[in-house]
Amino acid sequence: MIERGDAERTWDEIRTAFRGEIGEASYKSWIGVLTLDAIERDTVHLAAPNRFIRDRVSGRFGHRLQELWQARAAGVRSVGFVVKAGAEGIGEGQGEAATPIPVPAAKAALTSPRLRISADDSETGTPAHTPTTFKLDERYHFDSFVVGQSNELANAAARRVAETPAPAAAFNPLFLYGGVGLGKTHLMHAIAFESQERHPERRVLYLSAEKFMHRFVSALRYKDTFAFKNEFRTVDLLLVDDFQFIAGKTSTQEEFFHTFNALIDGNRQIVISADRSPNDLEGVEERIKSRLNWGLVADIGPTDYELRLGILQSKADEAVYDNPGLTIEPKVLEFVAHRVSANVRVLEGALNRLVAHATLVGRPVTLDMAHESLGDLVRAYDRRLTIEEIQRKVAEHYNIRLSDMLSPRRARAIARPRQIGMFLCKELTDKSLPEIGRKFGGRDHTTIMHGVKRIVQLCDEDAGLREDVAVLRRSLEY
Repeated sequence: MIERGDAERTWDEIRTAFRGEIGEASYKSWIGVLTLDAIERDTVHLAAPNRFIRDRVSGRFGHRLQELWQARAAGVRSVGFVVKAGAEGIGEGQGEAATPIPVPAAKAALTSPRLRISADDSETGTPAHTPTTFKLDERYHFDSFVVGQSNELANAAARRVAETPAPAAAFNPLFLYGGVGLGKTHLMHAIAFESQERHPERRVLYLSAEKFMHRFVSALRYKDTFAFKNEFRTVDLLLVDDFQFIAGKTSTQEEFFHTFNALIDGNRQIVISADRSPNDLEGVEERIKSRLNWGLVADIGPTDYELRLGILQSKADEAVYDNPGLTIEPKVLEFVAHRVSANVRVLEGALNRLVAHATLVGRPVTLDMAHESLGDLVRAYDRRLTIEEIQRKVAEHYNIRLSDMLSPRRARAIARPRQIGMFLCKELTDKSLPEIGRKFGGRDHTTIMHGVKRIVQLCDEDAGLREDVAVLRRSLEY
């Protein structure tokens, strides 16, 4: 049997090797959180901080870990995985019997089934008082959510709700809103997973607003409203995705209103997501809007370049590990982050397209391939450059509020960025001067013309301003 000291040294070597194989992001998420637990005869036991990481590492990296141990430590024949409370400071208090999970016997076992969480305590996912279960996507955990300036508040709030039961979470409800493909559903699933992991006794129910409506209609049809109310009003954590779907649906809103009140009165947590803020939800009753504003409203803004690049690097690490021999030039990720949409789904789809092309034809992912394969996406994104995007970029660059760009304020710190925004809208879009004026707080087209001319003049006179304009233009064009 291998001695403990030798095993520790071997484990350090294996972790170093893994860091090089799977990349820094994946290493930190999966291998860096493991600890050497015990050596028992010819089996090494590695401890994970929670069940999800244990299952994911066992399924995805188990075979490779076993190979590395066998190659470096004589006498080691297998690797097992256990969950230990407080491992690496994650999942404290969530201890579990140290029953080892062996390495899967076949590659087919590497994909775990989607987890199910309903208004129930059972591990099987069979609800206590309803046949309905709502699936969660195991890809959507906090450790796979890339955080940037545009989503850091929403991420922090989501983690607080998942870790701390109401009313200690301090804000209830939590309302997340943002455009398509920016991570709202990812955070909703992550809250459900993390809550169940940290507090197994909590009853968690996740569903879309559409499913909420269908369940309510079904309850009315079959005269089973008592079961419906018992299902939705007795959970500890209710998560409703795509809330905008019930806009204009009076009866469903009425039932949601009473469900909301019952849960809040019972100190139960509610999390809601939508594509716009509560006040902008047309067709939703004012009394519901008022309640949605009670807690914390967190905006998930469009991704900036750094966040898009971080997402691509994380996904590229996974792709390289899953496809031995695949190489992706760093410049490719920079190109995609610059040129392909702020929508994360489209961004990941672009990378998937490049990986598929490379693996099918046996070529490395180069910048030339990216230009060739993603031409339609790049052109589509170029066509979608809007006045609003330019305004947002300029406001971020000069650290002013977007509302200042549209306001009548004439302070130089506001007026100059506003004029730069007008100039870039004239240069980078096909919008007319009157249309640009309307987007800048209803200004006359002559005001836009003056602002454009003033920036042209200042670019000739002021090298600093000329560089600012060039940087903004490159970030919007490239």
